[in-house]
Amino acid sequence: MIQLPIVDNGPVIFCWVRAARIDLTFRPMADADLPFLSALYASTRAEELAVTPWSDAQKTAFLDMQFQAQHAHYQKYYPNADWLVIEQARQDIGRLYIERSASEHCIIDIAFLPAHRGKGSGGALLADLIDEAAAVGKSVSIHVEKNNPTRRLYKRLGFTVAEDKGVYDLMIRSP
Repeated sequence: MIQLPIVDNGPVIFCWVRAARIDLTFRPMADADLPFLSALYASTRAEELAVTPWSDAQKTAFLDMQFQAQHAHYQKYYPNADWLVIEQARQDIGRLYIERSASEHCIIDIAFLPAHRGKGSGGALLADLIDEAAAVGKSVSIHVEKNNPTRRLYKRLGFTVAEDKGVYDLMIRSP
């Protein structure tokens, strides 16, 4: 319903009104985006790795290996997903990976650069994703680490823990 075909690797247009109000735009991920996406991934792990005794070179090597493994896993297990780079004012600021199946919309990953966290962009985009799924009678799911501070946002938006997956919880927002 909301998704439009991607033409010539141009911008992807969705009816995400909240995201549009704050000037978020989306484009399909390309191979040229991998360095940005790797740096974005690393930024999500910086706090966790700050307490390790590893050198910067060891941390960089570890994060690169982890990003490559995650990227390969996502590509393999979510072949029909939309792989989107989030932009604001023509600057890459995040990523949104989402797969729309017959039964639900699965947010595979959503992340923003540190300077863009906690400013309402994630909440606006998530609210739009919830509305998109609800319009077609589907739930929205996401795996969230138990220690991730964004759990508060998910709970505020009506997500509940559906299953304990160890380090992660599967959280679902029903339509």
